[in-house]
Amino acid sequence: NAQRVIRALEVTLSTGRKFSSFKTNPRKKRFFEIEKTGLIRPREELYERIDRRVDEMIRQGLENEARGLFELRRLPALNTVGYKELFDYFEGKYDIDEAVRLIKRNSRHYAKKQMTWWRRDRDINWIEL
Repeated sequence: NAQRVIRALEVTLSTGRKFSSFKTNPRKKRFFEIEKTGLIRPREELYERIDRRVDEMIRQGLENEARGLFELRRLPALNTVGYKELFDYFEGKYDIDEAVRLIKRNSRHYAKKQMTWWRRDRDINWIEL
């Protein structure tokens, strides 16, 4: 993974320590306990909220923001949901309606991946909204 290698090099060069040394340090003792709480809402409601949020972002100028970043589209930081679809639209791969549809779909997929990731953490107390 090129991005991870670059990050490891950045950390090593900036700190003078081996990247692996950050993984082997003993856990610090803390004077407090961490309580992790996660919120769950029905999937239909979550997806509806995502769709509304994408519509609002488009209304507030996401397209213009992406146009301003179009020349930088090859940067890894811009390889994200929202920008990717709009960059493809600017390149004529599909129309704006399809770009918005794909932003919504890919945002829902990303939310699902996040939930899958966090559910592996057994320390999280989940609360249903």
